[in-house]
Amino acid sequence: MHKISLNMLNRRILRIKVFKALYSAVQTWDSSSPVNLAEATEQFNQSTQATRDLYLFMLGAVAPLSTLAGERLEAAKNKANPTQEDLHPNTKFADNALAKYLSEDSEFQKAFAKCKFSWQQYDLVLKKVLNSVATKDYYKDYMASPKRSLKEDCALFTKIFEEEFVELEELSDLLEEMNIWWNDDLAYSLTWCCRTFADLAAGKSWQLPALYQSEMLMKSGMDNVEDDKLFAKKLLEYAFCQYADYSDRTAKLTGGWEKDRLVTTDVCLIVCALAECVYFPNIPLRVSMNEYVEISKFYGTPKSSVFVNGLLDRLVKGMQQEGVITKY
Repeated sequence: MHKISLNMLNRRILRIKVFKALYSAVQTWDSSSPVNLAEATEQFNQSTQATRDLYLFMLGAVAPLSTLAGERLEAAKNKANPTQEDLHPNTKFADNALAKYLSEDSEFQKAFAKCKFSWQQYDLVLKKVLNSVATKDYYKDYMASPKRSLKEDCALFTKIFEEEFVELEELSDLLEEMNIWWNDDLAYSLTWCCRTFADLAAGKSWQLPALYQSEMLMKSGMDNVEDDKLFAKKLLEYAFCQYADYSDRTAKLTGGWEKDRLVTTDVCLIVCALAECVYFPNIPLRVSMNEYVEISKFYGTPKSSVFVNGLLDRLVKGMQQEGVITKY
């Protein structure tokens, strides 16, 4: 088997995490214990690690979900008046090869145990998922098929992870209680679980994904790879240190509004964008600007993308004329 070569965090996700770390810091600046740059950087580091931890936690749901299905089959056999179907159940899902693979893979089990995760106390979430899965046509088609293979099992769990977990309120509440950094990371982590299923189905073996793409490329021997972790660290540092200047510039372009009347999320996005435009000459200007306009669609008000786009365009042009921004 070939090893899976995955990296968890792309540049879009890194930008979002930098923005969140900056926003969190800004929210404390009027308090008695404001966050400093070192603390903001540590928060960023924790949030990046948390994304991979959530991926591991969700991947770890495969085996207990399968075990729960097996327990239900055994309970049905012991009913007072079991049917023939109860006595001779279809064990295809309960005995699926994906759960067996992950349960026996030493690297996965080691990574999962290191995080001290367990689904044992969250059986109510698993029961709700299993109840929902049992009603779905994709599950009925899977159970009706006589084929049994890791590939088919991976396809089933891809459906489960795509359709059953994302909008599950009980899971969202659970994750919020477990880790404050897991907010908004569920869909992204589930996507990576599904990519893992695809790779396992293709005959690759599991290994812990690198956090950063640059880590993976450097390990493969590629030269001249830009360090993604350093990019994010520097972006946060520049945005943090230039916040007063860039937010003042933003306020001056909004009809003289006081900064506290502006939406803080929008201001933080603009500050991050300007920091990237000023301090990262190798990233095309339009790429930097477009990234934060896209992010504003998910983390601002309904009008944020228009607001951020319009102000960024004016701010960048003005800073180009001053010679502060030198890229195009």
